[in-house]
Amino acid sequence: MKHRNLALAATGVGLLGLLGAAPAGADAQQGRPGGCESSVPYRANTEGYSAFRIPAVVAARSGVLLAFAEGRKGGLSDAGDIDLVLKRSTDGGCTWGPLQVVYDSGPNTSGNPAPVVTASGRVVLLSTYNAGTSTEAQIMRGEVPAEQSRRVFVQHSDDAGVTWSAPAEITADAKRADWRWYATGPGHALRLTRGAHKDRLVVPANHSAAPPAGSADVGTEAKYYGAHDLISDDGGATWRIGFVDGTYDGYLNSNESTAAELPDGRVYFNAREHNGTAPGNRADAYSADGGETLVGGHYRPQATIAGPVVEGSVLQVGAALVYCGPADPAARAAMTLRVSFDGGATFTPGAALSGLPAAYSDLVQVDGGTLGVLYETGDLGANETITFRRVSLAAVPIYPSR
Repeated sequence: MKHRNLALAATGVGLLGLLGAAPAGADAQQGRPGGCESSVPYRANTEGYSAFRIPAVVAARSGVLLAFAEGRKGGLSDAGDIDLVLKRSTDGGCTWGPLQVVYDSGPNTSGNPAPVVTASGRVVLLSTYNAGTSTEAQIMRGEVPAEQSRRVFVQHSDDAGVTWSAPAEITADAKRADWRWYATGPGHALRLTRGAHKDRLVVPANHSAAPPAGSADVGTEAKYYGAHDLISDDGGATWRIGFVDGTYDGYLNSNESTAAELPDGRVYFNAREHNGTAPGNRADAYSADGGETLVGGHYRPQATIAGPVVEGSVLQVGAALVYCGPADPAARAAMTLRVSFDGGATFTPGAALSGLPAAYSDLVQVDGGTLGVLYETGDLGANETITFRRVSLAAVPIYPSR
């Protein structure tokens, strides 16, 4: 069976239209078939923030799109005064409502949004916190006390993101004592829809471990990075740690992860490989028990995805597993869709959404005919905007050709 690459559609708002669309900075284009091609929910140096980063998007049960991001007040730094913000769209991502602050921890850092919609329709949002003065390097070296280090919180909304509960801390259940750096997602999390673990919530996450006692790495920023997931079997009321990829051998450093439920019920995880010596910059793994454990116990290199060291996103659409991420191996640029018809074993080259700088992304199915891509991009740098692009599923081969 020969698999097709992502096809270009000559009609409607398909990939051909996207490839010829306005630049990343263009506002929503109205009056086109299907509504619009692109919009810009977040633009740097607006709405009280100097930068917006780390996109995540889900569709509420009502169809309202919820686009989360970090609103950074002090530039692009990962530390400092950072709020978790949200914009809602009631028209499939063509236009966006006013900015909402979902979690403001004062001068501190709140971000790494990982939203998921439960079986009841509740939107559950996990995020991480640290003191605004605590840098990743300091946390990696073990120089930051626990209350100022990375902590894990959960919130929920029962009205499609209009209002939110106060953040509730779950660090004791979500983070091991010897872990230092920690991040949920970023990007949408997963509700399982079939099998013995139907309706389980699975949140991909990552961490760094403290170097072993007596190691020459003690007191350094040695990257003992690993991936794990968080599991809830009661709609987000309680949480526990599922699998832990704790190899820490420097060959494959699993890091920021994304997940999809495959048609056979397995959970597929795809991760940023963080500067190890394994081939390529991506890694993946499978779970046959709803995220409790990994088949083989750890991630493996995924060399059919070429790209830089960066977060990526996956979404199962029909028979296709769609991956989104930059395609330039040497730089964060050229946001591209790739497709797998063998459950993530291999990915075929897809169509570039843009040739511009681009970095983090997230995927959402807008409706039965449209795929949405929320991603960082810009004309001169990858963090000028967070742009939303609509891709017609008529242009994406969600079933393999025969």
